[in-house]
Amino acid sequence: MRRARWLYSSVNSPHSPDFPDSPARTAIYHCLSRVVDRRHAFGQDEREAFRMFMRMYENFTGCRVLSYCVMSNHFHLLLEVPPMPDGGLTDAELLKRLSAIYTEAAVAVIAKELAEARAADMDSENKGSENKDSENKDSADKGSANKGSEAKGRTRHAAEIHARFT
Repeated sequence: MRRARWLYSSVNSPHSPDFPDSPARTAIYHCLSRVVDRRHAFGQDEREAFRMFMRMYENFTGCRVLSYCVMSNHFHLLLEVPPMPDGGLTDAELLKRLSAIYTEAAVAVIAKELAEARAADMDSENKGSENKDSENKDSADKGSANKGSEAKGRTRHAAEIHARFT
């Protein structure tokens, strides 16, 4: 399928690596949604609510709304979607984004869960290294295998918390 020329930015652009389809490249999307049966669903109050939610989710997702148009039975959005940072979002970035759509109390609960998960991770790492020091070579091999499985569990737990909100 042929891509529009305006989607390709110039070679000197900071957002344009050498390969146009690179995951490190910012993407631009035109989104459209229409109301069922072409009913007129967006009055003035609904349009204001739509704008409010659109801006909240813009802050949450990290996308940027370049342009939008809300009509009585459909809307258009022109979105700029930045590339995902290497390694994903940090805990601080996740909590900052969550504060755009959740109350401070809900974000505090999530922050506490993340802190507990990180503390459990540190405890499991410390236990794994203590076991490794105190055992002989054969036991140390088993300990390192256990440490690997603990690390997978640790990563899985933190990833589950991140996945619930991203």
